[in-house]
Amino acid sequence: MSSNAARVAGRHFLQIPGPTPVPDRILRAMDMPTIDHRGPEFQKLGKRVLEGMKTVFKTANPVIIYPASGTGAWEAALANVLSPGDKVLMFETGHFATLWRNMAIKLGLHPIFIESDWRIGADADALEARLREDKAHEIKAVCVVHNETSTGCISLIPEVRKAIDNAGHPALLMVDTISSLASIDFHHDEWGVDVTVSGSQKGLMLPPGLSFNAVSDKALAAAKTSTTPKLFWSWEEQLPHNEKGYFPYTPGTNLLYGLAEAIDMLHEEGLDNVFARHDRHAEATRRAVRAWGLEVLCREPKYYSSSLTAVLMPEGHDADAFREKTLNHFDMSLGTGLTKLSGRVFRIGHLGDTNDLTILGALSGVEMGLSVAGVPHKKGGAQAAMDYLADCARGTLSAAA
Repeated sequence: MSSNAARVAGRHFLQIPGPTPVPDRILRAMDMPTIDHRGPEFQKLGKRVLEGMKTVFKTANPVIIYPASGTGAWEAALANVLSPGDKVLMFETGHFATLWRNMAIKLGLHPIFIESDWRIGADADALEARLREDKAHEIKAVCVVHNETSTGCISLIPEVRKAIDNAGHPALLMVDTISSLASIDFHHDEWGVDVTVSGSQKGLMLPPGLSFNAVSDKALAAAKTSTTPKLFWSWEEQLPHNEKGYFPYTPGTNLLYGLAEAIDMLHEEGLDNVFARHDRHAEATRRAVRAWGLEVLCREPKYYSSSLTAVLMPEGHDADAFREKTLNHFDMSLGTGLTKLSGRVFRIGHLGDTNDLTILGALSGVEMGLSVAGVPHKKGGAQAAMDYLADCARGTLSAAA
C-alpha cells in the first residue's frame, strides 16, 4: 500500500549524535524468533552479553543491563547508592547534565551544581575546590557527563578522579557515558569510576531500548545502605539472576541478540581502532567547520568530543531553519540545539558505524545546506576534510594532527 509522499532515493543520512544508524548485520541478528527467557537457550545469550559488556566498559565487575533508555540508567545509578537528603556534586556541562541534576532533585537528593557556559567539560579544579570545602563529607557522589551530547565537550575523567583523590574525599564517582561508550576510550576500573551509565543507541550501534550500569565494589557496598525506594532498578534484585544468565523480569530479548552482535563487531574491528576512527572523523569535521569560517562550540581543544561536533551559527541565522533546508533538500538529519542552545547551534554526529566516505558525504551535505539556506560561510570545508582523510590514509597524518 503506497502513501501519497514521494519516494526519496538513496539512504537517509542520520547525522544526529544518536540514535545512530543500525548496521544491517545487527538488524539481521535481531531478526530472530522470540524465545523462552527462562530457558537454556536464553541463558547462553544472557551470559554472553553480561560478560561481553564488561570488555566494553573495561571492568571486571558486574554490568547491569536494563530494558530502558539512558534516563533509566541515570535513575538506577542514583537510586541504588544514594538516599533522600544526600548531597551530590555535579557540573553543568550542558543540557544532559542539567537533566541529571533535575532527576536528582525529583529523587529527593540535594545537588550542588557548578555552573558553566556549556563550552567546556567538567572543570576538575572547581570540583576539587568544592570537595575540599566539604569537611564533613556530606557530599556522597560526584556526577559527571563524560561526553555532553548537547555541546560536543568531553570531561576528562582521570582528572576528575584525581580531583576527588587530591581532596581526600570519599565521594563516589558516577559517570554518564551514554554518547561516549564504544566511541571514546573509557576505563571503568582503571579510572576509579564507581558507577558508569550508558545506553544502546549510540556507539553500540543498536536501536534505543537498552541501558547499563557498570558498578564498582565501593558502589555495591553503598547500595546496601541506600534507602531510596526501588524495585525495577534494584541491583540487589538483578545480580543474583544475572549470575545465572537471567533477569528478574522479561528482558529485551531481541535487543540482546543485537547487543551480542555489536560486541562481536567492536572486537573484530578492535576497540583501539574504533576509537582512532572516531578521533579521525571528529578532526575531519572540525577542519571542515574551520574552513567554512564557522566556530566549534567547544572552546578548548582538550575538551573536543570524538562523538559529535556542535557548530555555532553566525549571528542572525537560525540553526533550525538551516537544518530544515538541509533535510528537505539533501535528506540529512542534523542535531538540533537544546534549551540554552536552541536555534544557536547544529550538531554533526560522527559516532557509531561510520566510515570516511559516510562522513565526507555528511560534510558535503552540510556545505550544500549552508549554501541553500543562505548562511554566510566560505567554500571548501568538505575539501579540507577530504584532504585530511586522504593524508591519514597515506599515513602522513594522524587524528591528533
